[in-house]
Amino acid sequence: MKKKITTLILASFICMNLAPLSCLAIGKDSSKAPKKVSITKFHKQRAKSDSFKYEYINYNWWNNFNDDILVGYIDRAIKNNYDLKMATIAVDEYYQAVKIQFAAQLPSANLMFGSGYSKMPDTSSSDWAFSMPAFASYELDLFLKNKNKTDATKKQYEASLQDERAAYISIASAVGTTYLNIVKLDKMISLQEEIVKDRKLIYDLMLARNKEGLTSTADTVKANKSYIAGNTDLTEYKKQRTKLLNQLCVLIGENPNNSETIVRKSIDDINFSGIIPSEIPSETIVQRPDYIKAEKMIEKAGIDVTVARKEFLPSFNILGIAMFLASDMGSLWTTKNMIAALGGGIGLPLFTGGKRIANLRMKKDVYERMLNDYYKTNLTAIQEVNDAMVTMKLDMEKFEDTKKQALLEREDFGYSNKKYNQGTISKLDLTQLKENVLFTDKQVVNDKVNCLVDYIGLYKAVGSQL
Repeated sequence: MKKKITTLILASFICMNLAPLSCLAIGKDSSKAPKKVSITKFHKQRAKSDSFKYEYINYNWWNNFNDDILVGYIDRAIKNNYDLKMATIAVDEYYQAVKIQFAAQLPSANLMFGSGYSKMPDTSSSDWAFSMPAFASYELDLFLKNKNKTDATKKQYEASLQDERAAYISIASAVGTTYLNIVKLDKMISLQEEIVKDRKLIYDLMLARNKEGLTSTADTVKANKSYIAGNTDLTEYKKQRTKLLNQLCVLIGENPNNSETIVRKSIDDINFSGIIPSEIPSETIVQRPDYIKAEKMIEKAGIDVTVARKEFLPSFNILGIAMFLASDMGSLWTTKNMIAALGGGIGLPLFTGGKRIANLRMKKDVYERMLNDYYKTNLTAIQEVNDAMVTMKLDMEKFEDTKKQALLEREDFGYSNKKYNQGTISKLDLTQLKENVLFTDKQVVNDKVNCLVDYIGLYKAVGSQL
C-alpha cells in the first residue's frame, strides 16, 4: 500500500499543470492568428502553410503593376530569400523560448538507477546492491510569478512575428524597386546608345567639315569630347544595371553568376493600375509592423516590472522523494525496500545586496524606454507616410510636365525635320536637335520609374496595408 501511495504522489507531481500553453492574442491585422488561439496551435498552423507569408506582403497588390515577371520574382524571393528564411527561423527561436519558460510552471521529476558490487575485507562474502531513487519537485506559483514570465516571453514571440512581417515587406519592396530600376536602365541604355550613335555622326560630319575649312578645330574637339562623354555615360549605365541584376539575383535566392538570364519587361509595357489614395486613415498606420511591435514591447516591459516586484515575495516549494534499494533486481520494487518522503518549504531572500531593488528600478527604466520608443515610432510612422504621400504627389506632377515637354520636343523636332527636307538646315543641325528629343525621353523614363517606385514606397510606409 505504501508503495502505491508513493507512486501516486510522484505521478501527481508529473501530471500537475500539464495544460497546453495558454491562449494569447496574436494581433489585429490579417497577417496574424485569430484573437484567441493557443500559441502552440498557431505555430503549428504556420508550419503547415506559407499563406501567412503572402498575407504579409499583400500579394494581390503587386498585380497592379500588370507584370507577371515582377510578381514571379517576388514569389521566388518569398520562397528562396535567405534573410526571410532567417526571419522565420528567428520566430521559431522565440517560440522555443516560450516553451522553455513555460516549463518553469510545471513540476520536474527525475528517475535514476544505480548498481554496485561490494566485498568486505578478510571475508569471502560479497554482494550486489541495486538502487532506484526518484525525485519530484514543484514550485507553487501562488503569486503567478512564473506565469508572468511566460506571458513576457509570449509578448517577445508576438514582437518577433512583426519583425518577420517587416522583413517580408522590406524584401518584397526591394525586389520591386530593383526590378523597376533595371527596366529603367534597359531603356536608358537603349536611348543612350542612340545618343552616342548620333554624337559619333556629329563628330564625323564636323571632322569632314573641318578638313574643308568649314568648321573650327575647337568645335571639332568639343564634338569629340561630347562623343566620349556619351560613351562614358553609357558605360556607367551598364555598370549600374549589372550591379542591380546581381542584387536582384541575391534577393530571389539566385546565383549572381546567372544575372544575365534575368528576364524583364520593357518599361513601356509597365503601368500601375491600382487606386492611388489621396489620404491614409490612421487605422492603417497603426497596422505597421514596427508600430505593433512597439506595443508588444511595452506590454512585455510592463509584465517584467510586475515580475520584478514579485521577486520580493516568498517562494513555496514541494519536494517528493522515493528510494528503492535491494540486493537483487527481482525485489527492487518491493514495499519493504522502499523509503518515501514528501515535504515542502518556504524561501525568502533576506539580503541580496540591493539586487532586487536595482532589478525593479532597471525594469521600470526599460518600461519608460519602451514607452518613449513607442511614441517615437508613432511619429516616425506618420512622418514616413506623409513623406511618401507628398513625394508621390509631386513626382506625379513632375512626370506629367515631363511628358508634355517630351511631346513639345517631338513636335519641335518634326518642324526641324521638315526644314531639313526643304534644305533649309543641314543634317548636322538636324542630328544635333535630335538629342533634345532623346534627352527628354530619358527624363520621361526616369520620372515614370520614380513614380512607380514611389507607389512601392507608400506601400512599405503603410506596412503593405493598401
